[in-house]
Amino acid sequence: MVSQKVIIKNPTGLHLRPAGILCKEAMQYKSLITFSFRDSTANAKSVLSVLGACVKCGDEIEFVCEGEDEEEALKALVTAIESGLGE
Repeated sequence: MVSQKVIIKNPTGLHLRPAGILCKEAMQYKSLITFSFRDSTANAKSVLSVLGACVKCGDEIEFVCEGEDEEEALKALVTAIESGLGE
């Protein structure tokens, strides 16, 4: 299991389009990928779960990846968040 905290840079937070990009990225990996925000945990492979977390710009989330390709998955997701998820 690996984890890393990252700050959301998107001006509008994780709304539908960046949430979809995040999920698409997460689905490329076999590992279980979740993130923690405040008191909740969201499945990074589910758009509804990501949207339900209500993550805004400047919020800090912590990704947790568990599985055979956890290292690559964590690196790819942190890179996607830091690059602004296409925005």
